[in-house]
Amino acid sequence: MPASLRYTKEPHKETYSEIIDVRSSSEFAEDCIPGAINLPVLNDAERAEIGTIYKQFSPFQARKIGATIVAKNISQHLNEHFANKDKNYQPLIYCWRGGQRSASLAIVLSQIGWRVTLLEGGYKTYRSYVRQQLEDLPPKFNYKVLCGLAGSGKTHILRKMRQRGFQVLDLEALANHRGSLLGEEWKNKPSPQPPQKYFETQLLLELQRFNPQETVWIESESSKIGQVYLPESLWKRMKQSSCVEIKLPLSARVEFLLEEYPHLINNPEILKIKLEKLKSSCGWKKIIQWYHMIDNQDWDSLVKDMLESHYDPTYRKSMQLNFHQIESSISLVDLSHRSIDNCLDSLVPSFVSC
Repeated sequence: MPASLRYTKEPHKETYSEIIDVRSSSEFAEDCIPGAINLPVLNDAERAEIGTIYKQFSPFQARKIGATIVAKNISQHLNEHFANKDKNYQPLIYCWRGGQRSASLAIVLSQIGWRVTLLEGGYKTYRSYVRQQLEDLPPKFNYKVLCGLAGSGKTHILRKMRQRGFQVLDLEALANHRGSLLGEEWKNKPSPQPPQKYFETQLLLELQRFNPQETVWIESESSKIGQVYLPESLWKRMKQSSCVEIKLPLSARVEFLLEEYPHLINNPEILKIKLEKLKSSCGWKKIIQWYHMIDNQDWDSLVKDMLESHYDPTYRKSMQLNFHQIESSISLVDLSHRSIDNCLDSLVPSFVSC
């Protein structure tokens, strides 16, 4: 017996057998409701074709051809995805605006007898929810900012803290970027950053897991990490928060950075291209000096000079502007596991009381 369609604007308040995103694969890749699967009723090429027919020829013709393609794709989904679903199956279905694409699949499934829920307003409704949550939620937490010059191992220490049960918001992991000009992540080749919308969705998931009664530890990032931006409400709260500064000798920072960025040593021409972008702040004379060090494979001197000439002054200026409430500091000899563990063992009470 056919079931009546149900509608919701608050999908996060209910539980479904499955969340189905019927948008094209490129739309889905940009962002989706967490946990959703992608069953397009029109793929990217088909969607473009129907749009062209609609604009250049006839809306009626576009709908007729579109219906044929959608019916074919739904038939394939019925054979491949829905064939083994039992009678208690209850999916949530959405498209971009809650229009014909999601309704086309929802009507067929409801006629079979499944209890189907449609997201009113589609992904746009969910996206509005994310934006509102990222405005409202960040101010509810108390943050402590871990700061320190480049190469101080802030991310490593934060991850050690997470292993010990601290609430840690790892923005660099979410952004898949280390925050600086050379901060692109590599996994055999450059690893792309997530789209802005996807980054915000994942950020919201992290924030929703936190206990507002406990401190959230975070690194002294800029408002922009690579190509993604932090929500204004989070950035504002970070700047208002007190800081714990990591202090590490220059030689140890150089050693650490060389271990962390082997891909740039192995790809010197890419490194040169990236460094060229600093010509406006450092000048061509300095860039050429760095090029010579690269050609001579004088990596220690290169990293040391880059820190002293550019990164350290830039970071200090940023700290004075954005993160000047330093309450305490941690001095490390190096960034070995033993050094970090010993330091955290002795300073856990300080962390808790900061």
